[in-house]
Parts: sequence; C-alpha cells; structure tokens
Amino acid sequence: MREFLQKVNKTLAWHARRLQRGIRSVRWALAPRPADRPVIVVGCSRAGTTLVYKTLSESRELGSLQRETHDYWTTLHPLADKHWNTHALGVEDASAADRDAVSRYFHAWTGHHRWVDKNNQNGLAVPYLHALFPDAVFVFVKRSPGDNLNSLIEGWRKPDEFATWSNALPASVAVENGTLTQWCFFLAEGWRDYVNAPVEDVAAFQYAAINGAILDARARIPAGQWIEVFYEDFLRDPVATFRRIFEGCGLHFDERLQAHCADVLDIPYNAFSEIRLDKWKDGRNRDKIERVLPKVAKVATRMGY
Repeated sequence: MREFLQKVNKTLAWHARRLQRGIRSVRWALAPRPADRPVIVVGCSRAGTTLVYKTLSESRELGSLQRETHDYWTTLHPLADKHWNTHALGVEDASAADRDAVSRYFHAWTGHHRWVDKNNQNGLAVPYLHALFPDAVFVFVKRSPGDNLNSLIEGWRKPDEFATWSNALPASVAVENGTLTQWCFFLAEGWRDYVNAPVEDVAAFQYAAINGAILDARARIPAGQWIEVFYEDFLRDPVATFRRIFEGCGLHFDERLQAHCADVLDIPYNAFSEIRLDKWKDGRNRDKIERVLPKVAKVATRMGY
C-alpha cells in the first residue's frame, strides 16, 4: 500500500510540475523578458564546478534546474552543424531567438528570471553566453593541475557517467591503448588528434583547452561580472570562499547558507574519494600526471598556479 501511495504521489507531483510549467510558459509568452543577470559557472570538468553550482542553487534568489544542461544547449546548436569539431560557441552564434528561447526555458522550469547554470562545455562558450546575456555573472572555478588531471583521468575510466556523444562521433576512440573507447567530457578543437592517445595526454589537452578558452574570454567580461575562485580555497575555508562568491553575484549570504557552506564538504558532489589537497601525489596516476604537467604549465601559470 505504501509503495502504491508513493507511486500515486509521484505521478501527481509530475503532473503538477507540468501544469506549473505550462502556466509559466503562457505568462512568459504574454510578457516575454530576457533572463535577469543569470549566474553561469564555468571551469574544467572535475574542477569543482558542481560543488559551486549546487551550492549557488541553494539560494532562494536563483532558479536552478539542479542538473547539467549540455543536452539543452547542444539542441540549440547541434555539434553536427560545426562538423563535430568543438563545443565552442562564439559571438557570431548568438541571436535574439536564442536569448528568448533560453530565457523562456529556464523561467518555465524554475519560475525565476534569474537563474544559475552549469555544464561541462560552458567554458568553451563564454563569448556566446555573454552576447546572449550581457549582464550575466560568470564564476570561474580553477583547480590545481595535478588534482584536476587526476580527476579527469579517473573520470575517463567511468564512461557510464562521463561519456559524451560517443554514439555519434565521426571518429573511433581508442584511448589508453584501446582500453577506453568512449569520448568523455567535452569536445575542444583538435580532439581528433587524441583519439588514440594515452589518457593523461587527453586529460592535459582538455585541461589546457578549456581553461585557456576561459582565460582568453575573460577580457571581454566587465570586472564586476567576473568571479574567479581557487578550488583549494573551498577546502581551506568554505564559508569565507562562498561568501565572496555569493556577494560577488549580488546574492544574500544569510545564516542558512552559511550553515550549509560550513558542512558542504561533507556532501558528496561526484567526489571519487576523500576531499583533500594534492591527492594525485599519492595516487595511482602520479607517474602519468608528472609526465604531462609540463604540457599544462603555461595555462596553469595564467590561472595563478
């Protein structure tokens, strides 16, 4: 009986959400307006962007889908239209139609005109996103190369969770001597050069590509709309670090949010193991990472490492 009631309640809740979404869509159609100062989290995959996104989603001033949105954005701009070369989008890809569609989509699902978004390809599309929403606030999460590369490598070994677009890729993938056959995370220009590479070379390519793209785009964003944060600062003082992010976004950081942030490291947001600094140095990928660290040294220096 309990299971039956739970199933009924779940069905009713689903229909209620659909009805509410429909009502919001009608209201938006009657009085359309662009999104208001959306907050967009960017950074390399496995850099801590989920931690930041989920914590910002706790704000009652922001709407949140509580999930990654890569599927939605690639529906607007299919990878096939760019010959599967990259997830990157530029100013030339932005349009009023896109702005309206995105504004309507987020408002319909969240009920907010101001919302937070995150996915593993937004870092390659900062110029496009800024062109759509000139008042958007960008939060750039940076992670030290050793630990970020380590987590990328571990992610590549979990294709069920992190493989992207592999069923349609116009190239066969045989990473790590052919033991990894599904492309994980995002596509950056030049990815085809790595379909037969050791996994650490792929990780280094992705780390350098997306962080470099974000740093290159930084100059076009007004200083008051750009926040940079080191992942390592969350481990040292999560409350103070999140306070800076919330206040930088123009959001209240009340006692409820402070309490949440004080315990946020106890919440497993896709963490593979214990959260601590320099995990890579005593892990199974140390030799691989040491070999490719010189390949990411330039972008790491630009990031402040």
